[in-house]
Amino acid sequence: MTGVKTKFIFVTGGVVSSLGKGLASASIGALMESRGLKVTLLKMDPYINVDPGTMSPFQHGEVFVTDDGAETDLDLGHYERYVSTAMGKKNNCTTGQIYETVIAKERRGDYLGGTVQVIPHITDEIKRRILAAAEGYDIAIGEVGGTVGDIEGLPFLEAIREFAWDWGRENVLYVHLTLVPYITGGGELKTKPTQHSVKELTGLGIQPDILLCRTDRILDRQIKSKIAHFCNVKEESVITAKDVEWIYEVPLVFHEEGLDAQIVEKLHMWTGAPNLQKWQKVAQTLNSPKSSVKIAVVGKYMSLKESYKSLFEALTHGGIANENKVELECIEAEKVEEVGAQELLGQVDGILVPGGFGDRGSEGKIEAIRYARERQIPFFGICLGMQMAAVEFARNVCGLAGANSTEFDPISPHPVIHLMETQKGIDAKGGTMRLGAYPCVLQEDSLALKLYGRKRISERHRHRYEFNNDYVKPFTEKGMVLSGLSPDGSLVEIMELKDHPWFLGCQFHPEFKSRPLDCHPLFKGFIKAALQNRQTLKEVPRIKVARP
Repeated sequence: MTGVKTKFIFVTGGVVSSLGKGLASASIGALMESRGLKVTLLKMDPYINVDPGTMSPFQHGEVFVTDDGAETDLDLGHYERYVSTAMGKKNNCTTGQIYETVIAKERRGDYLGGTVQVIPHITDEIKRRILAAAEGYDIAIGEVGGTVGDIEGLPFLEAIREFAWDWGRENVLYVHLTLVPYITGGGELKTKPTQHSVKELTGLGIQPDILLCRTDRILDRQIKSKIAHFCNVKEESVITAKDVEWIYEVPLVFHEEGLDAQIVEKLHMWTGAPNLQKWQKVAQTLNSPKSSVKIAVVGKYMSLKESYKSLFEALTHGGIANENKVELECIEAEKVEEVGAQELLGQVDGILVPGGFGDRGSEGKIEAIRYARERQIPFFGICLGMQMAAVEFARNVCGLAGANSTEFDPISPHPVIHLMETQKGIDAKGGTMRLGAYPCVLQEDSLALKLYGRKRISERHRHRYEFNNDYVKPFTEKGMVLSGLSPDGSLVEIMELKDHPWFLGCQFHPEFKSRPLDCHPLFKGFIKAALQNRQTLKEVPRIKVARP
């Protein structure tokens, strides 16, 4: 259908936040792609920040980084995991970006003589962004962040209302995700929250075409009929968005409810029959694993799982690729400092230390890495995790007392991790790190080359600090292999231990490029190594290693 006028689907949410608009949008994208359509998605965030890069993970969750270096909402991670389209800067816009652009135009004199207002100037800029993101695609799915009724979301809702008039109502579809809670005391489902949410939306001039009703059970025909009657939609357009055990089952649930058929009918599209075999295989593997493996993730934001969303999903992908279930042990790094690694990590099959910022819990991470190295437990360090692995190796293998990162100890006698040259003198925080995809060359006879199967790779980065090349010689002499370097050889991207079953750290974020249908090779290899370790432990119990 490429070349035909783009069709637009706008997804809004009501009643409460965190209902899963991002997953719903991504699942719709997967269904449309399964019908042979070229799909893209756009997340519109009402917050005034220019991007989420400077937000605390506890406030916003994960910052997802794209190839072109955009720091974006975590929903773009969902989009990339469900559709084949690579996201970029144009796939995420915020109130901050919109106002920044409009004010810059005003200062430049583009509106000379005019009064700059929310309508039409802000709404026109939102619509321009939507069209820019949609160019060249059959279907563009626009997700409006927040909840209907939030004051900051009003310009976006007005923009998508106007869009139907500008682009033609037959080319625009409104999907509203709402909540149908089950009240345990009364023993019944309640439709009133959905009714009020739709009333709020229609009061803003948007009549939803399809309702996705988030609930913990299948909605029977009586409930659907009631919702349809009071919300002015057809009964078949009331879709059960039932809770599932695995998020990758959502496209299959929506398909069973007839969502994709409803969409193509309402948008007057002719497509091929959906091919969902790959998604069905994923669901089958998740629900019927051949074995299980326990992975400890030692980090500092464990109280909010959204902080490591792509990481946890990538570990699940590793399980899918190895046809096993990954059981996660989320461990606060500070807890390791308090009670020791043996107490918390004694029963795990693999240890992963993820990225992060700040020194809180850094010694706990170093302790966890030492435990993995000495006891031959598969270890995977990502970004800060690789840097902490370098610090641990410097202290305990190279004998460099006081080794550290200058991020944590500016006067360390052995700064094995230091600020990149390109970062020196930069004071601004937003969008100033080393961001986006950079090439990396893998060394011969390395674990990294074996896993990737090719010598040149490209991975996404988000960091300011790097390995200090002054310590290349003592590291390599003691058995650390610097197996991935920038093309000019100036930056260490991957390091691995020679005499260890599986010990690898990378400066980049491989989790951002992992997919349920195409697991990243490092996660596939890590989970495979953890499985082998688990099998070994069954045969030979793990013994404690005495420290010098």
